[in-house]
Amino acid sequence: MKNIVYTALAISLCLSLGKFLSNSIGGMPASLYGMVIYCLLLQLNWLKAEKVQTATQWVIRHMGVCFIPASAGVINHFELFQNHGLSIVAIIFFSTFALITVVAVLTEKYLTPNTATFINKG
Repeated sequence: MKNIVYTALAISLCLSLGKFLSNSIGGMPASLYGMVIYCLLLQLNWLKAEKVQTATQWVIRHMGVCFIPASAGVINHFELFQNHGLSIVAIIFFSTFALITVVAVLTEKYLTPNTATFINKG
């Protein structure tokens, strides 16, 4: 139980610091800053890996619970997936590819080196 509290406090602290950094300097989502801070604290041995390992493994093992709404949607429309599954996968693949391509082209066109420096400085 003590390790669960230690892990919850460590993750909460890292997410809070991430939220502060995101609000202060921007650039990345708060959760990403929090994960980077969490990894740094583990690498610097400021957090004990042995204490967070059990609780973290439990959370990862039960992460599927977070995706129940998506799973329920698939089960509710299972016949649709049986009849048109290949088409749905193809549409998802090609639309994702098209979106990434459009974003890349627009980034190359509008984000010049001077603009990139300006954006990174805030």
